[in-house]
Amino acid sequence: MIQTADFFTPVVDDPFTFGQIAAANALSDVYAMGGKPKIALNLAAFPNCLDPAILADILAGGADKVKEAGAVLAGGHSISSDEPLYGLAVTGFVNPAAMWKNAGARAGDALILTKQIGTGVVNTAFKGEAASDASEAEAIHVMRSLNAKARDVLAGFSVHACTDITGFGLIGHSLEMARAGGVTLEIRARSVPLITGAADYAEEGFVPAGAYRNRDYMQDCVDEGKMSRTLTDLLYDPQTSGGLLFAVSDEDVPDIMHALAGAGMETKTALVGHAVKAQTKAIRLR
Repeated sequence: MIQTADFFTPVVDDPFTFGQIAAANALSDVYAMGGKPKIALNLAAFPNCLDPAILADILAGGADKVKEAGAVLAGGHSISSDEPLYGLAVTGFVNPAAMWKNAGARAGDALILTKQIGTGVVNTAFKGEAASDASEAEAIHVMRSLNAKARDVLAGFSVHACTDITGFGLIGHSLEMARAGGVTLEIRARSVPLITGAADYAEEGFVPAGAYRNRDYMQDCVDEGKMSRTLTDLLYDPQTSGGLLFAVSDEDVPDIMHALAGAGMETKTALVGHAVKAQTKAIRLR
């Protein structure tokens, strides 16, 4: 049995879409362990001054994603709060012998990422009225997409380690995987898929505060090489409902990428690096 809980404040204006994103984000923890969600409970906080219909739309968005995941929404709990909060407590199941952990990456493993990054930068630019509608639409699509298909495809292969990419950004969650496995992860920064326009917005300075906090906390463990500040900002960018990062045998990569394409993935997937023997820095950008 896998149990997890996650909730946060709105990242978009539309309440139904916010509910979808928050639910997809909470469900992701189960997928990241190789499991399937079965039961979910709403976790909601809502101001008395707002129209209750807004809360109804948030809950409807969450229910939509729970249904898509094949799970049952079995109630929940709400409180009064100065600002809206929403998420889920989720129960899932996995065969213990096949459970994925963020430990286990081996030198020589390939790293596969199943969603493009840049949601923090794009959302910051959108709030500043600088992002295009197309960029925001892509960011929303990424955030509310379940990691179910990626989980189902990789369940047919030997996964040495897995983590989902959320608030600590690609570098932060890669660092967790590297430390847990006693390896260094070499990330091909230019191979990491980005949301359309994200690099331009980062160049213009629309970088969320969370990216700077991530950099301050982790940069001593990262060899950034000759990467531009714009690109590294995106790798530190905190993600909402990001993709899964897998460490798998290099020889399985062609079959995995073919299977992901055949599964009709609605997000960008890519080979983004390899694990190597532990070095001075746990993360190397190349």
